[in-house]
Amino acid sequence: MPAKTMDELVSLCKRRGFIFQGSEIYGGMQGAYDYGPLGIELKNNLKAAWWRSMVYERDDVEGLDAAIVQNKHVYKYSGHEDTFTDPMVDCHECKSRLRADHMKDIKVCDNCGSTNVTEPRDFNLMFKTNVGPMVNEDSYTYLRPETAQGIFTNFKNVVDSTSRTLPFGIAQIGKSFRNEITPRNFIFRVREFEQMELEFFCKPGEDEKWHEFWVGARKQWWLDQGLAEENIQFEYVTGDDLSHYSKSTVDILYKFPHGFEELEGVANRTDYDLGSHTKAQDEFDITAKVKKNEHSTAKLAIRDLEANKWEIPFCIEPSAGLDRGLLAVMTEAYTEEELPNGSTRTVLKFKPHLAPIKVAIMPLKKNKPEIVALAKELKNKLQKLGLGRILYENTGNVGKGYRRHDEVGTPICVTVDFDSIEKEGAPVTVRDRDTMEQIVVNAADLPAYVINYFINQD
Repeated sequence: MPAKTMDELVSLCKRRGFIFQGSEIYGGMQGAYDYGPLGIELKNNLKAAWWRSMVYERDDVEGLDAAIVQNKHVYKYSGHEDTFTDPMVDCHECKSRLRADHMKDIKVCDNCGSTNVTEPRDFNLMFKTNVGPMVNEDSYTYLRPETAQGIFTNFKNVVDSTSRTLPFGIAQIGKSFRNEITPRNFIFRVREFEQMELEFFCKPGEDEKWHEFWVGARKQWWLDQGLAEENIQFEYVTGDDLSHYSKSTVDILYKFPHGFEELEGVANRTDYDLGSHTKAQDEFDITAKVKKNEHSTAKLAIRDLEANKWEIPFCIEPSAGLDRGLLAVMTEAYTEEELPNGSTRTVLKFKPHLAPIKVAIMPLKKNKPEIVALAKELKNKLQKLGLGRILYENTGNVGKGYRRHDEVGTPICVTVDFDSIEKEGAPVTVRDRDTMEQIVVNAADLPAYVINYFINQD
């Protein structure tokens, strides 16, 4: 059963080094978290799985890593300056600021119960910053609120350098920043976060087909990461809830400890973005719903050779929050089991490819040189397999080591004992996280066993 409360996850994350409160020694900072030794491994593994699925396993997607700070005109013509807002309410009594669409009643403060509150007003979520030594009205820009705009502004560069034709996509993973009015629910809603975004470009008229395809593909990917189907729902966004660029959006919701909320959105952005960033030219008919762009120097379009005309592709965008994804994976993996002897254990049942530590090597006696030497030798051999982090743990208490590695999700523990240095073949004990079953494997056969385990489990 997934974690029932956020407190269970928060406690585990700090205790075992997954996630810490940012700036904790100074009292912390709302909406800011730091990833610890195991958290960064889990995060990197989830990113690698997404990149492998989006780029390496497809023949129609290229990768990109665009700058975080970009020309301010990017956000003028993308529409973010005018529309990237949330409704905000101020309480005159407790001086808190609240997001109106999250309040139970916009006339009553959720914090203190006062009715002395302001009417909702739009609050722009972009972080403003200055570039260069001069601070004036011309020196400002923004920290990017999404990674997508760097993909759109590089559309022509990618097409020219790769000779791509429709349909094709551009994938990117990177940091984004939003000045959230009320960060909440641990790492679910924060001010600094990572996104995994694909902009998939297709011919106008084929957009609805591709939108449907990517909704299904993205759901399946999350299932492959270990999420249970009964904990996933679709929400079809309509009316005023649609983003300013979207023709249609399907949100993939996950059942977090605080309820079903968005894990990933799959939006049909039409030709809005490429049209918005395209140089205005009399002979080029850009979409009527975007501003006339007098600053861009590029025509972000592809020539249709059959029709012998330029056209702006439509764009389908699967956009996932990496931090939310990590929270979902941890929620799903969290398991409390009652053992036959009446005790309980906490296990993170990660898919093996996501586990922060792939294998733990534990010598039975930390002060026995021959056992320690063999354990270190095996650790180094397994590390060279390229599966991820292999941990050598010399605590001298195997039982406690098993429980600790259950709690952080390590799929395999290997114990090196006296038999390993005394018997032919140097046998070691391999223990499975989920079943707790133990088998004996000769040291020379251990690398092949580990490789087969990860291939078969995933």
